[in-house]
Amino acid sequence: LFPESITTEQQSLVLVKRLLAVSVSCITYMRGLFPESSYGTRYLDDLCLKILREDKSCLGSLQIVKWIQGCFDALEKQYVSLGFYALSSSPDHFTELYQFKFKYKKKVPQMDISSNHREFVTGLCSEDVKQASRLLLRTLYLLMQDLGPLPNDITLTMKLLYYNDVTPKDYQPPGFKEDASPGDLFFGGVPLNLRVGSVSTDFHLMKVRVTTDKKRVRKADSNLIQKNGPTEISHQGLDCEEEEEEESTKINLLNLAFSQEEVIGPEKKRKVSEPERLPLNGKK
Repeated sequence: LFPESITTEQQSLVLVKRLLAVSVSCITYMRGLFPESSYGTRYLDDLCLKILREDKSCLGSLQIVKWIQGCFDALEKQYVSLGFYALSSSPDHFTELYQFKFKYKKKVPQMDISSNHREFVTGLCSEDVKQASRLLLRTLYLLMQDLGPLPNDITLTMKLLYYNDVTPKDYQPPGFKEDASPGDLFFGGVPLNLRVGSVSTDFHLMKVRVTTDKKRVRKADSNLIQKNGPTEISHQGLDCEEEEEEESTKINLLNLAFSQEEVIGPEKKRKVSEPERLPLNGKK
């Protein structure tokens, strides 16, 4: 599942791609979005992983695979800063949100490994990176098992946000288009924000977070819960720095509703891409 060694930028990229694909597969499988035929089976130690594949009998799973491949293109070019999957119960309200944040870095001198709140901050040793990856996937699977059922009529969409200083204005990954969201998208329920974890290599950092309805969580590890959760999401707030989130309640309360305006200045807008929305009325 993981590269034998994670010491080069290409090996690190392969790891991040696989973590993204496996995580999205886990989410769609555990939330019952597609039939069993849309998944293959892989094992990570004692954990049985269901991996999305191109199932021609299920157009929805085919579309998700294309979305993931589009995100791969943006990852290879080091353009994407945040990818998120939103499950919507109505046109202007979402019921569940999955955030994948990406950072790119140059190789730095080796440091001691430290662990804090399930996150390997400086995972420079291949084995430590693999261990952090296992922990992230296991935590995500355990969290998915504790979530109650979704509403019957669900629409799935994905959006990609970019680093404006390096991303060409006309860039769109395969299968994506410029975001045309007319306004804000609000949370339908009482939001509970969960920090699943992160994996760091010499070249990449990937963080995973989940927002769901508090009533849908049967039980949750207190270490995963992010306090002062928001009720609406803005594009500029989705990728707030963790330090800012911890220091400022105001940022937390503003950190959800989709607007393309960037807080840095009135002339600069956050570049956002989206594919077509995917209705999931026929869940398995």
